[in-house]
Amino acid sequence: MFTAIFGSFEAGIIYAIMALGVYLSFRILDFPDLTVDGSFVTGAAISAIMIANGANPFFATFMALFAGFVAGCMTGLLHTFGKINNLLSGILMMIALYSINLRIMGKSNVPLLNSETAFTKISNFFEELGINSFFNNILTMVGLGDSLPETWGILIFMIFVTLLIKWLTDSFLQTEIGLAVRATGDNKRMIRSLSANTNLLVILGLGLSNALVAFSGALIAQQGGFADVGMGIGMIVIGLASVIIGEALFGTKSIARATLAVIGGAIIYRIVVTLALRVDFLNPGDMKLITAAIVIIALTTPKIIDYSKEKKRKARRRTERMTKATVDRKGESHAALKSDS
Repeated sequence: MFTAIFGSFEAGIIYAIMALGVYLSFRILDFPDLTVDGSFVTGAAISAIMIANGANPFFATFMALFAGFVAGCMTGLLHTFGKINNLLSGILMMIALYSINLRIMGKSNVPLLNSETAFTKISNFFEELGINSFFNNILTMVGLGDSLPETWGILIFMIFVTLLIKWLTDSFLQTEIGLAVRATGDNKRMIRSLSANTNLLVILGLGLSNALVAFSGALIAQQGGFADVGMGIGMIVIGLASVIIGEALFGTKSIARATLAVIGGAIIYRIVVTLALRVDFLNPGDMKLITAAIVIIALTTPKIIDYSKEKKRKARRRTERMTKATVDRKGESHAALKSDS
């Protein structure tokens, strides 16, 4: 059980980068961008094919990020200058990226099991430092020696990278350009009246969003040891699930809190899926069904809670009015008796 939760936490912190990208497009820009399903695979494909051909894995991961930025900008161009509906522009780019990803990989699947990835380098580095043995000794002392993870390096490194990206995202959204991007998502007509170029802001926002998605895809490919042309199917739903769960549990009072909530939502989502798959009558093929169920629960639960609270408030107000009316009637009756006497 501990190994399963550890693995899901590790995967969740990587998927959190993708969820931050979805947050930028859906929440900040108010743009339903379905390019995510394609750009996620683009990042995985570019990093995998470059690593398989002997390139430096960190450079390959950076190139995946750049490719995702270009894909997001293309979606923005289709919408702003092509005057195509925002939903349709994302769908068109997602379809185009399917063929592009096949071209990049040359086949439907690129294995990385015998290649040196960024994560193998990180694992070896932490092994040399003795950090793995340090944490495993602690787990053995508390009675968890039967379920020790292979390495702690990936988790520690990814926590640092994800929090760094969160801090950079928060900082960017507080800059003048970042505030203009946020204003574009809130009220495009208003920010346009202030002489801001909303077209460029939309393109920039979508580029950054898909850059994070592709970056996450590159890391997932290196963690799993392969890149597959179908690995991005339903990725937008996973991203939305992470955003919705995080917002429902942790709130969105500020940008910093909202981005932290997205990271928490991604981790919780992966843990819930992992625990659900351990149920006897469910199997890995039910993962999409589990994802849909989680999103439905995350969407409906806050509304049910709000409805219940509103019902209680109405009942309390009704009781207060009835109590007040009863007191007023008693007061009038008392005054009438005094006047009669």
